[in-house]
Amino acid sequence: MTPSRAQQIPVVVLAGFLGSGKTTLLNHLLRNRSGNRIGVVVNDFGSIEIDAMTVAGQVGSTVSLGNGCLCCAVDASELDGYLDTLTGPAVRLDVIVIEASGLAEPQELVRMLLASDNDRIRYGGLVEVVDAAEFPATHERHPEIGRHIRAADLVVLNKTDRVSGPELAAVHEAVAATGSRAAVVRSAYGRIDPGLLFDPVLGPDRDEGVRQLTFEDLLRETAGDHEEHLHTAYESVSFSSGVPLDPRRFMAFLDSRPQGLYRIKGYVDFGAGDPDHTYALHAVGGFLGFTPRPWTRDETRRTQLVLIGSGIDAEALHKELAACRDERQEPTEALERGMWGVLRYVRQPDGEPGPPDGP
Repeated sequence: MTPSRAQQIPVVVLAGFLGSGKTTLLNHLLRNRSGNRIGVVVNDFGSIEIDAMTVAGQVGSTVSLGNGCLCCAVDASELDGYLDTLTGPAVRLDVIVIEASGLAEPQELVRMLLASDNDRIRYGGLVEVVDAAEFPATHERHPEIGRHIRAADLVVLNKTDRVSGPELAAVHEAVAATGSRAAVVRSAYGRIDPGLLFDPVLGPDRDEGVRQLTFEDLLRETAGDHEEHLHTAYESVSFSSGVPLDPRRFMAFLDSRPQGLYRIKGYVDFGAGDPDHTYALHAVGGFLGFTPRPWTRDETRRTQLVLIGSGIDAEALHKELAACRDERQEPTEALERGMWGVLRYVRQPDGEPGPPDGP
């Protein structure tokens, strides 16, 4: 039996050309992990500078980072095996980040994840790190970077502290000219809010007024001035409805979701479309998936969604989602199964929607 979406571990691919700042961003995530246990997979080369520990091309090694996180240095062909190890119940990871080599083809890693038979993982998105200062010259020498950006679900314009306003605007235009529809956020020293990539985990000691100082706390204390403030350039929009959503209207909304809308998560009530199940929705970039779960006996039937993106219009999103309600149905009323049941729907990047598995 496939685990529920909540039990699956998101796997995020972190890519970018040599020197773009991938490892700096990864170190930032590890220092600001919001209570998560992170598994790090380094695709053949990398340097994770955590508490004087360095991993550099140690293929086949697994190193504990001392803060509940693990790091593996692997060849791409070994990826499935290490994901099997990292997703074991005893490891208790919350998220896995794969740092791709600066010369890697990130699309291949994404394809491997989407084709994986490991039912304990889900695709968490492709993050492409772009050096805002060097991008024009690098793109000219290596035009394949445009292909990588088009495949990305999130583009991080890093090192923005090194360019002027007009130069940064030109980089934005160059990224858009690749045909990318990804959300774009700006950063310096790789400082992005981890909330873009994974949800915070509230550990048991977080509720106590006094607790033991953790490794993460020590890293925050010694991180230096440039780690003091997180750069956040994204919005989070919440939507809740006691009236079931019309499946066709909601799918039309998802298929036309605006540029910059990076993640959607939550549960959807389709009412008469399938009165027996609520649907866990996971969307990141161009990937979209639903997983059904039976309603529990005393559960309130409603749709609850959180939408995360950059440059999104919260009011417009609320109106579009409200227009997806099926006003012919009464709130929270148990209805008979309709003629059209949405039992599973998956859209892969640049792919056609898979047919629903009906009764």
